[in-house]
Amino acid sequence: MSLSPSAFALLGLVAWTVLLVLLLVSQRGLLVMAGRMQVNVFAADGSNTPGTFGQRLVRAHANCVENVPLFAAVLLYAMVTGQSQVTDPLAPILLGARILQSVVHLISTSALAVWIRFAAFFVQLLILIWWLLRLSTLI
Repeated sequence: MSLSPSAFALLGLVAWTVLLVLLLVSQRGLLVMAGRMQVNVFAADGSNTPGTFGQRLVRAHANCVENVPLFAAVLLYAMVTGQSQVTDPLAPILLGARILQSVVHLISTSALAVWIRFAAFFVQLLILIWWLLRLSTLI
């Protein structure tokens, strides 16, 4: 049994968020194991981790936690109501844009990187709005 593009994107969005959690836990675990930080001093925003990568990782993960539920809800709604023909064509693009946004966030905070991140987010937002409009007209 193969996954529909919508189901693949739904699982991909969740898997990507979990991967970011694993990276965060690994980074923090390594810092604790190396004796570079105490286990109970990590700032929620990552601001006190050495370098800027920790802070960018926390933000990339938080951004997924903030936005992925919106995409997941619409994808799940479309699949449950038998309307995945609406979401299937753009679902892989949404997933790719989400991953691109996070990867760019992890790599750099340069002006160009921020523009790329914004463009990737804007693509996701447009797809979500398109899906909402299309799904609301099919009810």
